[in-house]
Amino acid sequence: MASMDLSDYVDSLRTSLMQAAAAGGEQVRDTARLLTDTMEPAIRLALIDAMSAMAAEVTAALEGGLVDIRVRGRDPEVVVVPPVVHEPVEEPEADDEESDDDGTVARISLRLPEQLKSRAEAAAAAGGVSLNSWLVRAVSAAVREPRPTPQSGRGPRRYSGFARS
Repeated sequence: MASMDLSDYVDSLRTSLMQAAAAGGEQVRDTARLLTDTMEPAIRLALIDAMSAMAAEVTAALEGGLVDIRVRGRDPEVVVVPPVVHEPVEEPEADDEESDDDGTVARISLRLPEQLKSRAEAAAAAGGVSLNSWLVRAVSAAVREPRPTPQSGRGPRRYSGFARS
């Protein structure tokens, strides 16, 4: 996942415009020079848009995979995500007295920061289960545990004391 340097493409367009302007007078060459300098951000954006459209077409042709264009700084990077193999959903072990499960399965989209996703995948692999099963178990455990009650009416958003300015 290396960044793609667009400078060569921008420079190529700059050179083409300057060659076309060379046929005109000094004022045309000066105008072309000003245009190339001010148009660089728009050219970069147009190139990234073209790459995004191409990535969308490639993604549509893939069976379950994803090709994505992400921008870091000024340069795009191409990210290829292989198809996800969907495993059967493993139901978490439920206590007999707390079972609210009626057997239906709901599908959700979960967006995680890349680092957190990697850590969750590693934890699931270490446990010998799929990421989906690991997440189902984590959510089940989180909603089963009682939440601590704030003491003396002071919660995490309440501060007391004094300050100097």
